[in-house]
Amino acid sequence: MEDSVLQTFRDSIASVADADALVAALQTERLTSIRVNPLKISGFNLPKVPWCENGYYLTKRPLFTLNPLFHAGTFYVQEASSMFLEKIIKPLTEKPLRVLDLCAAPGGKTTLALSLLPKGSLLVANEVIKTRSQILSENLIKWGHSNCIVTNNDPKDFCFLKGYFDLVIVDAPCSGEGMFRKDSDAISEWSPENVDLCSKRQLRILYDIWDCLAPNGTLIYSTCTFNEKENEDVVSRFIAENNAVCERIELNPEWNITEREKNGAFSYRFFPHKTEGEGFSVSVIKKTDGNEYSTPKRIQQSKNFTILSEKNKQPYSHLLLTDNQLIFSDKRNFLWSFPQEYEKVLLEIASHCVIVHAGTPLVELLGNKVNPLPGLAFSTSYNSESFTSAEIDLETAVRYFKKEPLLLPNVEKGWVNITYKNVSVGFVKNIGNRANNPYPQEWAIKMNIDYNRLENSEFE
Repeated sequence: MEDSVLQTFRDSIASVADADALVAALQTERLTSIRVNPLKISGFNLPKVPWCENGYYLTKRPLFTLNPLFHAGTFYVQEASSMFLEKIIKPLTEKPLRVLDLCAAPGGKTTLALSLLPKGSLLVANEVIKTRSQILSENLIKWGHSNCIVTNNDPKDFCFLKGYFDLVIVDAPCSGEGMFRKDSDAISEWSPENVDLCSKRQLRILYDIWDCLAPNGTLIYSTCTFNEKENEDVVSRFIAENNAVCERIELNPEWNITEREKNGAFSYRFFPHKTEGEGFSVSVIKKTDGNEYSTPKRIQQSKNFTILSEKNKQPYSHLLLTDNQLIFSDKRNFLWSFPQEYEKVLLEIASHCVIVHAGTPLVELLGNKVNPLPGLAFSTSYNSESFTSAEIDLETAVRYFKKEPLLLPNVEKGWVNITYKNVSVGFVKNIGNRANNPYPQEWAIKMNIDYNRLENSEFE
């Protein structure tokens, strides 16, 4: 930081932390942490993130691009501080939940929530920026849960779902002070004016989405900033104006998480000079009034997809080891699987929002051909008996994710589900002299690779 910017930043955080110690910590090397997908692999012999059951610290940052298990959704690279949401969400999971992750891209908190939610839950993951919503969609398809809808909308667009969600997660766009150690651009873009602008936008987002929260519902508000304006000040003003309550969270003193209170707003702060993680702040807001959601008497059929009849979905029902799934076809002739119990809300969301994807992609229909989609291989409910399987080595797996043709000697012709370290990673069409690779171009590895220098990751 330039001296003038640095001094202004110091002054802005002096009321919440030891500014000199914090700034010094921002000059040190940041930690790398990952969170395991428990439905795909077990954990690693690594230091644990203490507030997250499946979170781990790495001793050094590997090149994740060359790790097939990363592309297959077996783990997510997530900043450790933000994994603290597990301590807030887990006590709520005694019953199925309806969840809205409002500012969800790239998907760290969304995949965390999906791993915690009990059977029968639904999660709507929204991202207002179109390009980021595509990244969110890719990450959630790879995580492998069908009870998820991804949308690309402004927060105010969800006003038709008044009282619907038990839990709303707002990881609000912010001035990014907590990312100074990670991203040099965040430093150059910081200013007191931007802090003020962000705080106003954060308050607007909370107002836009508040009616969607059910009575006694929970709203998790978080930022990656240190200043009070975007944290306690936003929360205290909001709860005062909406007859809401900010709840306290029970902490383990060994975690060195800082609890702060201002005008009834409790915030839980992660300062990098005290806690093993990047800058982060989270508050829990409880709704004390409002009305329950009422299903509309009439819901329009979507123009963008067609739900298959019970008879027509039978040829595809065996692809997943999941009961009570509806199957629908989109305009690309892709078939998707989605929980039957949430059909009405899927249709309602489709009539008001831009749906990027919903559920699990199954197959593509091309005339008489039925081609399995990559998302089917990533599904945690994939029926491995649906297609022939073949185990591949590291180089072949990396070549697959780079979208190169593969060689599968001694494997029968036709569609083959390929696995790496017994994890399903995709499908190829084996034609004998080679196997055609339908992995999506937009997901493919772009970097040049020296295949003679591939190494297994230390934490595999």
